[in-house]
Amino acid sequence: MPDHKAIYNEEAVNYERLVSREDFQGNILKAIQAVLPLQGIDVVETGAGTGRVTRLLAPFVHSISAYDTAAHMLEIAADSLTRGGWHNWSTSVAEHRHLPAGDGSADLCISGWSVCYLVDWNRQGWKTDVAQALDEMKRILKPGGWIVLIETQGTGFTAPHPPEHLVEYYRFLNEHGFQSTWFRTDYRFETLEMAKELSSFFFGEEMVAKIEGVILPECTGLWWKRYSEK
Repeated sequence: MPDHKAIYNEEAVNYERLVSREDFQGNILKAIQAVLPLQGIDVVETGAGTGRVTRLLAPFVHSISAYDTAAHMLEIAADSLTRGGWHNWSTSVAEHRHLPAGDGSADLCISGWSVCYLVDWNRQGWKTDVAQALDEMKRILKPGGWIVLIETQGTGFTAPHPPEHLVEYYRFLNEHGFQSTWFRTDYRFETLEMAKELSSFFFGEEMVAKIEGVILPECTGLWWKRYSEK
């Protein structure tokens, strides 16, 4: 498996090339909109990366503050948001457990494919790390605010097949009152050569065998919880 820490710290351009091919069906936005209304809300996004979720939400929300630990990832996000003509966003370097956002400042705190790395990179103490992240997200919510987490349910599969080391994390979320659903977020590449290059870049050579034409199937999960009180 490729070193994702190194990719996030050094390979923002290739990472954006990959994720820009993801979810050609447009299911991520549909799933979020099925949970809560986006029009006119204030959003904090953690683990924003190169801004794929940020770009989905920017046309609807009042404001979105995008945080990530990798400054060069955020540079790509900022450039794409600027080129998109949106002005309701900001970016800043920060991590899930220490957010430079005020108490009660957001209607939604959302994180895509990122809180899971608190599990990946601390297999022994991840419950403490995830609990701290959720507490920090809750801190910045307005009463009635939402936490939404997007995580993998298996790349290369047409039905949910979550990575084994994340199953307990997903159970942890359910035990803490999160509801969940899943949907397809297949990658569609321009050519088979591009599919092989970018799939192996992030997921490893073994993923090449899962490509169907120029499509790499993928399942994604959405977890959400609304906080009626602080």
